Amino acid sequence: MSLRIGIDVGGTNTDAVLMAGLTVVSKVKTPTTADVTSGITTALRYVLESSGTATGDISGVMIGTTHFTNAVVERRRLEPTAAIRLGLPATLALPPMVDWPDDLAETLGRHTYLCHGGHEFDGREIAPLDAEEIRAAAENIASKEITAVSVSSVFSPVNTGMEERAAKIVREIIPEARVTLSSDIGRVGLLERENAAILNACLRPLARETMAAFRKSIADLGITAPLYITQNDGTLMSAEFAEQYPVLTFASGPTNSMRGAAFLSGLKDAMVVDVGGTTSDVGALTHGFPREASVAVDIGGVRTNFRMPDVYSFGLGGGSLVQADPLRIGPRSVGYRITEEARVFGGETLTTTDIAVAAGVAEIGDASRVQNLDTALVEATMDRIQEMTEAAVDRMKTSAEPIPVIVVGGGSILIARPVAGASEMVKPEHFEAANAVGAAIAQISGEVDRVYALASMTRDDAVADAKAEATAKAVAAGAAAETIQIVDVEDVPLAYLPGNATRIRVKAVGDLQLAAGA
Repeated sequence: MSLRIGIDVGGTNTDAVLMAGLTVVSKVKTPTTADVTSGITTALRYVLESSGTATGDISGVMIGTTHFTNAVVERRRLEPTAAIRLGLPATLALPPMVDWPDDLAETLGRHTYLCHGGHEFDGREIAPLDAEEIRAAAENIASKEITAVSVSSVFSPVNTGMEERAAKIVREIIPEARVTLSSDIGRVGLLERENAAILNACLRPLARETMAAFRKSIADLGITAPLYITQNDGTLMSAEFAEQYPVLTFASGPTNSMRGAAFLSGLKDAMVVDVGGTTSDVGALTHGFPREASVAVDIGGVRTNFRMPDVYSFGLGGGSLVQADPLRIGPRSVGYRITEEARVFGGETLTTTDIAVAAGVAEIGDASRVQNLDTALVEATMDRIQEMTEAAVDRMKTSAEPIPVIVVGGGSILIARPVAGASEMVKPEHFEAANAVGAAIAQISGEVDRVYALASMTRDDAVADAKAEATAKAVAAGAAAETIQIVDVEDVPLAYLPGNATRIRVKAVGDLQLAAGA
């Protein structure tokens, strides 16, 4: 039987589970450490020792991490990056990084280059690629000792040729260059796709260091199983792939929790409320996977258009600070210091966990330390927590019809009453470890987002072509071919474009080959 370890590294806690097939064998929640990796080692050691599992029996380790999102938000450990765009004579009015926050753009250096090239939606060239122009840009980049480079081209998801040729020239001039192609990451939509590529390029050195640290944590315990990293669509990628495309981990934490919630509850279509230590995330499950955002998603002030879950986050968690007069909950939190600072753990800071214990809905720590809290304050705080949760769920619903609500996360002890608008409220077994369970049971995916001209093919042929390509990508990424299913097909006609154009997006998902063969 396949034995997997799932780990989710959050800002407050590091959660881990050991799963035998579809059964949770052992689980643990430990504080996230400043260096992160020692927290992972502690969690790994616990689930192995508590279950009596030999390291040689582990078939895979799956880790979800917030490393790269935090780096962008906090503007730290980001590499100076050069952005080459192929689009002249078009696109001149809106240069690369035009809509970025000034502090983030300055951190990366604003090294932007506009060159001739690009395609129309149907593959026709806007202008030929000028090799000498690319070579001159690469030589200028080399003179600045920059090795992180992004290359974007107009409608490159339709035709990737120019980006690939430009990247080849850059590598000839700068052999050590780490080049990110926008067509490998984003969807149709130049600026947002280009932004995603630039963010990916600036994170790749950090990704290499982070993956090395993860590998060391695993190796130090004698685990030789493959390492996988969770993506933000609820599926996995290899550690080697994550080194190349760290942006695909953005928002993987909430995604892991939602996938874990679907697995633990058995519900495929529901709302999920994941309450952590500092924030709560609310999203919708569709066919067991998070509903994807249909508009550009903001990451650290930068608009991107690669796949992201449609999640609403608000400042409510188990470590949220409670202010009495006037009543205020969060967004400040004691975070991973809750076991030191919350009153029930011997501290002096009033948190939502203290309120939950005083209200009698949770049994954590020393209840005697909060028994003298003002009853009116406790009731008012619990009422406000309920209001915040119900408002968030209502905001994310797409209709007024009642729908199941799954409550997960260590902080979900705060939600003690049925949520308004829910047909039922479910708090499944192992709810506090849903994020790690979601990582452990994650699958492999392949995705296609292309514009087809239906003047030369039928719509059915175009959809079939996209399905075949998505399936091939999933198999190439490590999915077992016999397990692949098409979980999402989106077909949107594009008005006012010649050739009866339509945009087709297909997502294929299958079980990890390792698990299928174990």
